[in-house]
Amino acid sequence: MAGTSSGEKPSCASETRSGASENRRGASEGRRVASGAPHEDLATLPGTAETPRERPGRPDIVAEDGPRRPVWSRDFALFFVARALARLGDTMLPVALAAGLLQYGYGVGAVGLAMAASAASFAGLVIFGGVIADRFSTRKLMIGADLVRLATQSLAAVLFFADHVVLWQICAIGAVNGVAGAVFQPGVASTVPRLATDVQGANGAIRIAESAAQLVGPALAGLLVAFASAGGVFAAHAATYALSALCLLLLRLPPVGPGSQAHGSSFKADLAEGWREFRSRTWLWGVIVIWCVYMISIWGPTVPLVATEVVQQHGPRAYGLVNSALGAGTVVGGLIALRLRPRRMLRAGSFALFAFACFPASVGAGLGVAAMSAGAVIAGAGMSLWGVMWATSVQTQVAPDVLNRIHAYDVAGSLAMMPVGQALAGPAATALGAGHVLLIAGAMTLVVSTALLSVPAIRNLVRVDTPIPPSRTTAVMPEVAHKARREDRRAV
Repeated sequence: MAGTSSGEKPSCASETRSGASENRRGASEGRRVASGAPHEDLATLPGTAETPRERPGRPDIVAEDGPRRPVWSRDFALFFVARALARLGDTMLPVALAAGLLQYGYGVGAVGLAMAASAASFAGLVIFGGVIADRFSTRKLMIGADLVRLATQSLAAVLFFADHVVLWQICAIGAVNGVAGAVFQPGVASTVPRLATDVQGANGAIRIAESAAQLVGPALAGLLVAFASAGGVFAAHAATYALSALCLLLLRLPPVGPGSQAHGSSFKADLAEGWREFRSRTWLWGVIVIWCVYMISIWGPTVPLVATEVVQQHGPRAYGLVNSALGAGTVVGGLIALRLRPRRMLRAGSFALFAFACFPASVGAGLGVAAMSAGAVIAGAGMSLWGVMWATSVQTQVAPDVLNRIHAYDVAGSLAMMPVGQALAGPAATALGAGHVLLIAGAMTLVVSTALLSVPAIRNLVRVDTPIPPSRTTAVMPEVAHKARREDRRAV
């Protein structure tokens, strides 16, 4: 099927309604804009995307008006394949690091440090990558980042093949990969709305592709380690970046909307503007603050400890099977996200996130491979559904002229504590035991999900199906906010 470009502005039907109705709505919406959550209610401002109507008898499910617009096009298919290939390589990496470093006498702490080196450089520099992505061609930046990672992973493969594995060298390669990822990642957020008209459907499809790659990647890595060596996994990882760069090279992005890349200000001013836009959205920074707790207490320790525990107790092929089960679960979550259209997306995603507790808890409890795989399937489905709801909310609630910077702040805040959690995984496992640390991670998943639901700005955010156009956002906000401030002062 052929998809429609998402570079178009929202339908002008809502702009042709009666002027009196527009003015009445504008005054009431203005009060909400100035009251601390300006963009949470922007969906109902005159001239922006409409709030979808509810299905009768199901107030939290969206009823769609007319047929859903197609997602697929030649260019979206290329982007889809590029993301799947990159994810395939990324899911092979933990197996290669765990098996390779353990083979050369390094322990859990070394695996955590190797993973933390990449995550730390990524989280520390992705904000600057967001500013760069808003000023230059995101496609060219992503191609360049893929080529850099092709070179670094090829070097890692040579080191393992030559039996010359030194921890600081592996950490340095990881750090360079993190820098390249910081340049690549911000452009992903703005590319999806430009290629697909159904943003949630596109995110669901990409999630399924990445999940299918996660299903295959760890098992393939386990086989390569078992029958070849860790160097073979790094060589395969490098090949995925080469193919991803080729897909992006063939990609033709539609032109950006008016004003989306008109940056006459300095780099520092653009960075500051991104921060102002980020902190103006309570739902956005609220999720990020809670996600810092998630990263340091759940995801950070879970990745290296699950890898080392399963590899040591059941072998690399068992770890590949468990990780593939996690991928199967995320495929299920992506399929659900293609069908489920909740009116309050972050509320639905927060409920789904409870399921992730099954993954670290099943490994920490010392269950068998079958039970761990079942827990991984459930956890993957919940995490995938949350991921689609979150990505779609950011891409549709934020204007495209600041989207790359907002996404960069989102990613940096989300991942800021992950290297801390990964680096502390080894000492925590030594002090408490790896099993107990993973059980604590399972319990903390329940705490984090409850915290997300406890914030009104998060649980009550109403979906927007059409991304906000840049020119309309910047034109409406100052005038409406100024009027709202006057009315609020009179009320006081």
